[in-house]
Amino acid sequence: MSIYRERAYSRTSPSASVLRTVSTRERRSHLSAPRVPTVGIDIGGTKVMAGVVDADGNILEKVRAETPEKSKSPKVVEDTIVELVLDLSDRHDVHAVGIGAAGWVDADRSRVLFAPHLAWRDEPLKDALTMRLAVPVMVDNDANTAAWGEWRFGAGRGEDHLVMITLGTGIGGAILEDGRVKRGKYGVAGEFGHMQVVPGGHRCPCGNRGCWEQYSSGNALVREARELAAAESPVAYGIIARTGGHPADITGPMITELARQGDAMCVELLQDIGQWLGIGIANLAAALDPSCFVIGGGVSAADELLIDPARDAFRRHLTGRGYRPEARVAKAQLGPEAGMVGAADLARLVARRFRRANRRRLERYEMYERAADNLRRAVGQ
Repeated sequence: MSIYRERAYSRTSPSASVLRTVSTRERRSHLSAPRVPTVGIDIGGTKVMAGVVDADGNILEKVRAETPEKSKSPKVVEDTIVELVLDLSDRHDVHAVGIGAAGWVDADRSRVLFAPHLAWRDEPLKDALTMRLAVPVMVDNDANTAAWGEWRFGAGRGEDHLVMITLGTGIGGAILEDGRVKRGKYGVAGEFGHMQVVPGGHRCPCGNRGCWEQYSSGNALVREARELAAAESPVAYGIIARTGGHPADITGPMITELARQGDAMCVELLQDIGQWLGIGIANLAAALDPSCFVIGGGVSAADELLIDPARDAFRRHLTGRGYRPEARVAKAQLGPEAGMVGAADLARLVARRFRRANRRRLERYEMYERAADNLRRAVGQ
């Protein structure tokens, strides 16, 4: 397995300013957490990225490998994770491992119930990796870990009620209230991409029609561009020329690049995606009333070409507009490392509990030893 290694950057935000932004409950929790390096792992459909992260959110080093093919067994993915962690532990003192998985994770954060891009079905990932790595392991949904990372160190600092939207191949999401991730009764809250916004609309791989991610995601963006190119629409001449007349070669980053260069069709496609994004977050505002929406994922690389239309549509469709406070809509700051940083930070809390349990076991052992010594001395007298 080839591993790509990269020394990463340090963030400029001091820990004191970060800790002032969190709730009282979490402030106590993080102040008492050990300031030790932990490993965060982000598992996606194409790559597994792992990094050593310190208590201030600085990435000390990161490595990555290709995600094993979907058809392979769950153990192959597990082997990849173990290899990356062991590689990092050769150069760093690793105290815990946090994993952000692209799939449904149960409420106990131990089993991956379902992963669309991997062969995980009710997979006991936490126990399997804990046995092999001999350090505490935390497992969560990748959108939850990304939201935690943005809340602790990125665009969501200082927010008590935050909703994160991750725009990639589909749409993921997460909810944080008063410094706690809201996972729902069964652990699968935040699947915003499968809200039905167009009855009888485009068929979604989930089995339903008209899901939000069919209108505001990387797949939706590429689908619309390919359809226009395949029809040889005159507005698609720029992207047809770029691909040499092969619509199947169109990608999301290509559309974004052409839009930055002023291609009218690509600009319009991003505006359409942004409009649908704004409609969706207006619906979420009606249901959840957050103070901030953080927009992340690969499609957010389009920056204001996407975010500005989203803000406009959000304001136009917000229930009670003009008579209620309006949530802030911000682009994520941590980029593709958000899930990795968040997973490592969540793992730090697990490391604290693990160290506390070990300390208690050691204290009990010492107490029993003292009692045994006293008994031996008493018998000897």
